[in-house]
Amino acid sequence: MKAMRPVVLVVMVVIAALIGWLASTSTIRFSMPTPVLPVSALVTMGVIAGLTLVMGIRVLRWRNGKKKHMLNPILAARTLILAQACAYAGTLLFGWHAGISLDLLGVGSLRSDQGILANALLTGGGGVVMIIVGVVVERFCRIPPEDFEGGTPGPDTRRGEAKGEGEYAYRGD
Repeated sequence: MKAMRPVVLVVMVVIAALIGWLASTSTIRFSMPTPVLPVSALVTMGVIAGLTLVMGIRVLRWRNGKKKHMLNPILAARTLILAQACAYAGTLLFGWHAGISLDLLGVGSLRSDQGILANALLTGGGGVVMIIVGVVVERFCRIPPEDFEGGTPGPDTRRGEAKGEGEYAYRGD
């Protein structure tokens, strides 16, 4: 499994912000409600980020040697996938609500309900938290390169690449 690249996350934020800004501009033009998640969505975002962090800490403890028993490799893979999904979802939520916030800041006097801007800012902040948790937990799941007797990792003959370079996998000790 490949690691997330920060450039991809930044591009996703920019695209989502542009789409959110366009959506907010369109809703103003057609006198429709602004497409912002309610503040109650923060509870769901917090549960997802918290669950991801708890599962990531479990993998980190196993990786750092605090092992009472073997870690289930499926659990480790699911933790990695959840971390990446959390970061990607947070990226989209942050971008969308950042675009809406930019539009609302520009035309704030035209809107009657200033609570919409607060919702957009809070939900965008929740997206940032999800991004941070996702990236950190992804790092928890990374297997550190192992020092073989020669000091360099040997080639992996199954895939033709070096072991330990950004791999996410189960390590049986």
